[in-house]
Amino acid sequence: MPEVQKRELGPTDRKRFWTSDMEAIIAIMVVLLILGTINVFSSSFIFAEAEFDTPYFFLKRHVFNIFVGLIAFIVCFRFDYHVWRKWIVGILMLTFAALIAVLIVGPVVNGARRWLPVIFFQFQPAEMAKLVAIMIAAAYISIRIKLELELELATIQMGIIIVIAGLTELEPDLGTASIILGIPLIMLVVSGLDKKKVLRLAGAVLVAIVGMIIREPYRLERLKITYDPWSDAQNYGYQTVQSLSAIGSGELTGMGLGVGVSKYDYLPEAHTDFAFAIFCQENGFLGAIFVFLLFAAFAVYAARIANKAKDEYGQVLAMGIMLLVVGQAIANMLMVGGMTPVVGVPLPFISYGGTSLIITMAAIGILVNVGRQGEKSG
Repeated sequence: MPEVQKRELGPTDRKRFWTSDMEAIIAIMVVLLILGTINVFSSSFIFAEAEFDTPYFFLKRHVFNIFVGLIAFIVCFRFDYHVWRKWIVGILMLTFAALIAVLIVGPVVNGARRWLPVIFFQFQPAEMAKLVAIMIAAAYISIRIKLELELELATIQMGIIIVIAGLTELEPDLGTASIILGIPLIMLVVSGLDKKKVLRLAGAVLVAIVGMIIREPYRLERLKITYDPWSDAQNYGYQTVQSLSAIGSGELTGMGLGVGVSKYDYLPEAHTDFAFAIFCQENGFLGAIFVFLLFAAFAVYAARIANKAKDEYGQVLAMGIMLLVVGQAIANMLMVGGMTPVVGVPLPFISYGGTSLIITMAAIGILVNVGRQGEKSG
């Protein structure tokens, strides 16, 4: 028999976890979904048992939301991402209608109107508005870049986004309104907004922050208490103090799954906005670092997809989706860690939240389609 010649394995022959950036994004999403499902149940079963006589109340809803989210992901993955630019007017009108409807007929929960009852779940229009704002900004920015025109702040598109953010603020929901307006502005800056305009933008943002604080004085108290939550540990600083206590008690490896004590009516919103605090308490510093690295990897692979997109619209849209997912993750982690005031920003996948999860999965479907189209053109 002839001797089989052996050759040295090159870099392309080495085994990899995934073969493309899209596969990496999907793998990260799946891991986060698994971690989030475990954490939603662990952080909610005590409250669910007390309020609804079953520890599985939120888990069942979360699994249903994942199912709907997977459908949204598949649909958005299958559709060419250019379709969303063609349909943007219709989507925008639907968003406006939902944002206005929630202010009129939405049930009041904790002093805010944020949800509309839709068949089997509570729909939160402001979550859809986040993605719509990114689509509007991406359409405008990509056209200006393609035509080699200077980016502007005072445009019809930015005016529409400001109105969407304003309607969200009326709910009131400052955290979500800040994301709706903030991500498109960051997209403008990253895409090459003139430095003088960036300075004017910074000044306008500062004025807006002061205006928001004047409108709702309790926000100033929240801002003050961020620097020393223990000075008012039973009132404005309570949530931050309990969150920090939960994180600290997790130490290096955590107290163990389901063993965390802060969910026993100590930490408010333990399964929603502050779910990451419970995750840290039960999985420790190592678990927290693992989640952080997952979002960091998501940012890297999303940036790679944006870089390889076949046109300017795909590049800017992918960048906006990356900022949406990773930006919310950073904002939530900083809030839970007591480094920023308490605002209603969930941690994608880890916090319980139906509309937020579905919209995030839909956005990732669009991101993966941008990558798919980029590979085809390459």
